[in-house]
Amino acid sequence: MDGAENMREKLYHLQKRELITIEDAAIAVRKGNGQVKVKQAQSLVGVGALGGSFWGLLIGVIFWMPWLGMAVGAVTGALSGKFTDIGVDDSFIKEVANTVEPGTSALFLLSRGAQMDRIKAELSDDEFQIIETNLSPEDEDRLREVFAAEEIAG
Repeated sequence: MDGAENMREKLYHLQKRELITIEDAAIAVRKGNGQVKVKQAQSLVGVGALGGSFWGLLIGVIFWMPWLGMAVGAVTGALSGKFTDIGVDDSFIKEVANTVEPGTSALFLLSRGAQMDRIKAELSDDEFQIIETNLSPEDEDRLREVFAAEEIAG
């Protein structure tokens, strides 16, 4: 089990203790050669879950867009703009891309009600870094609308 999977399991246990509500999750593993593998948390797919198109697009923007170069600048701008419009800004995307180095993994969560002080205390023996962005209720509703429509159309 990699670091992100281990952390996901620990957070599931903290959820049972009502320290966090996890609505959706995905894991990105950056292999030694730089390739990224995405795994969605299947047990969470359902009401409130954003689905594979959301996680695939977000993780694609984070890890692959910087490598595509200027030739596809318009596409890159359109895709990253889709997230900026719903509260996930360029600085968040760049910070995640620069933090997840080859041979490491990242856990992406859509959560609410996280009691961060208690969660950090519970996980104090683990090595991890939290990079977060907060969505307004309006941004979260827009996010769900956009990706629910894509899941139905897809």
